[in-house]
Amino acid sequence: MENRKQDKSSWAIGGGLLIGLGAGFFFIQTAPLWFVGCMLIGLGVGLTASAVLSAVPKK
Repeated sequence: MENRKQDKSSWAIGGGLLIGLGAGFFFIQTAPLWFVGCMLIGLGVGLTASAVLSAVPKK
């Protein structure tokens, strides 16, 4: 098996989206648009974290 370094930056996108989804469930009864907003904020945070992780040099 090869010893390759895998890029985990795509995990940040999915993780941010799942965190936004979980936070949105608290607001879904209050206002459904807050649910969508939480998902978009989570996606934005995940994309930002992905850009930061891909810029870090690998050892």
